[in-house]
Amino acid sequence: MASPVESRRPELRKDSVTNRWVIFSPARAKRPSDFKSKSPAPSSTDSPQTCPFCIGQEHHCAPEIFRFPPQNPDWKVRVIQNLYPALSRDKDLDSSTSLSSGSLLWGCLLDGYGFHDVIIESPVHSVHLSDLTPEDVAQVLFAYKKRILQLASDDSIKYVQVFKNHGASAGASMTHSHSQMVGLPVIPPSVTTRLDSMKQYFNETGKCSICHVPTKDLLVDESVHFISVVPYAASFPFELWIVPRDHVSHFHELDQEKVNQKLNHISLALNYAMSYKIHFRLIQTLKSSERCEKHLYLIVPHLSGVGGFELGTGCYINPVFPEDAAKVMREDIYYLGSTSTIMRWTQHDMDMGIALDKESGSTCYMIGARDQHTKNKRM
Repeated sequence: MASPVESRRPELRKDSVTNRWVIFSPARAKRPSDFKSKSPAPSSTDSPQTCPFCIGQEHHCAPEIFRFPPQNPDWKVRVIQNLYPALSRDKDLDSSTSLSSGSLLWGCLLDGYGFHDVIIESPVHSVHLSDLTPEDVAQVLFAYKKRILQLASDDSIKYVQVFKNHGASAGASMTHSHSQMVGLPVIPPSVTTRLDSMKQYFNETGKCSICHVPTKDLLVDESVHFISVVPYAASFPFELWIVPRDHVSHFHELDQEKVNQKLNHISLALNYAMSYKIHFRLIQTLKSSERCEKHLYLIVPHLSGVGGFELGTGCYINPVFPEDAAKVMREDIYYLGSTSTIMRWTQHDMDMGIALDKESGSTCYMIGARDQHTKNKRM
């Protein structure tokens, strides 16, 4: 007898946030544990004696930008320049490759000015982000925020992204827990597309598409300040949006105390359900004007790769229906809810990102939480 999932017909869905078509193919259905990654090969930097990110090895690194605590040899977090940057932080004032002079009939040429930094999240080699205390994780978040504000002060930087590759299959070349930050002189087209879609929804309805994301059968968890839902047209298996109940468009507008409180329950459940490869993608803006159609939200995870169909069409194939994914995650949260309140992150391959878009207005934030004593509230 066919299971309920196998008996469902494929569907094509599109939501009002991403404006992207997704094919849901139940015949390809998987659970989170089916996305297990391969074990990484040993690296020459696997030892504290040879790792440049370990405390006492600072002289092997590129120049430091700042550390927490400041000017303290017993640092908790360090932000440094990337030794192998993708962009040059030195402006070429004589370069003709500007947006105006570099435009061509078949494309556009820009000077490779920008920033590529590394955030060392702990001085201890064997410690993962999931092992840190909430206070130490808050230091990492504060380092993100401080560096984002620094890059935002550069008029040439239009977009900033923080990303974390944890594990070999996620692209990590260093085992010491760290993340990276890139400041770009352009805004990626995918960001513009998403923001245009949110603006169109607001112009047509007078409502924020994030505030009115459907929650029937898609709700995973909720707290006083955050709600967690699987998007109606999730691009990836077990994708989850963590949305502040308050209409917040900017990362720096979030109350720091609320931010710190969000680092426990949902992340513990995700560690249990999706402990193999998770992609956190956070979109950030610092434009001062209020835009009612913009609302901060989180996208997590990215458990499957992008193939030829996705690259060729811009559409995605998701083997897990959003309603089924939400049910699995609700059950995981129920199972884990009374066992621990400490923050946990995946110990396996993970991509994580924060991004800043100075000329648009959508923002994402990191992780949600659940207050077990909070009555159910709807956004």
